[in-house]
Amino acid sequence: MNKKPTLVAELIAEFLGTFVLILFGTGVVAMVVLFPSNATAHGGYTNITLGWGLAVTMGIYVAGKVSGGHLNPAVTLTLAVFRGFPWLKVLPYSIAQTAGAFLAAALVYRNYLPAFRQFDPQLEKTAGIFTTFPAFPAWPQAGFLDQVIGTALLLLLVLAITDELNVPPGANLAPAMIGLVVVAIGMSFGGMHGYAINPARDFGPRLFTAVAGFKDNGLTDGRRVWWVPVAAPLLGGLVGAAVYDFGIRRFLRAFSS
Repeated sequence: MNKKPTLVAELIAEFLGTFVLILFGTGVVAMVVLFPSNATAHGGYTNITLGWGLAVTMGIYVAGKVSGGHLNPAVTLTLAVFRGFPWLKVLPYSIAQTAGAFLAAALVYRNYLPAFRQFDPQLEKTAGIFTTFPAFPAWPQAGFLDQVIGTALLLLLVLAITDELNVPPGANLAPAMIGLVVVAIGMSFGGMHGYAINPARDFGPRLFTAVAGFKDNGLTDGRRVWWVPVAAPLLGGLVGAAVYDFGIRRFLRAFSS
């Protein structure tokens, strides 16, 4: 008899999956930013997009079997609205995801502490290693649409890839496909606000930067832009799922009936 995982097991899986995601994701940004003399070797923005895509893939592989591998409050909320995911689990999942992101950011900082002390001893210009900021500071809300579009694409493709009525790639390949989706989003929609497309991915590390004393962190210092990569992905996920369900899934249901 197959037993369902307990809520505690699911929360641990979400915590660890998001922890792995942020370790790889912020780690690759740290590599590019803190070692500028090797920027060409490290690949710059291309490496960042590839690193984040692989980070998502690895995180889903860690948590997928136990919790579903959401790793993202926007995914959790969207699945609750459109796929019957239990509403009572939405907040605990989101807290576990954010906590995993916070701790991962702390570990990346500790690992690269000598580089931070050399490159930015006053922690004045490196909060962006951990979190996202608008490309046009005079219009901090300009990245809102960017985040909505990116997260809408993410959830549209996640639902398409995992839909049993569509042409799913198989359980073992789904995480890799979703990782490629994140790479594509980063390459196409990463300019305006850094393509967080995940409230936990952005707020957890941003909270760490505030605790660690980073200046201009967007939460307790500088431009208060923290709300954009929190609110916009939650809205974008719902938009993407609605587009998929009403644009594709309803026809798949008709074909299969």
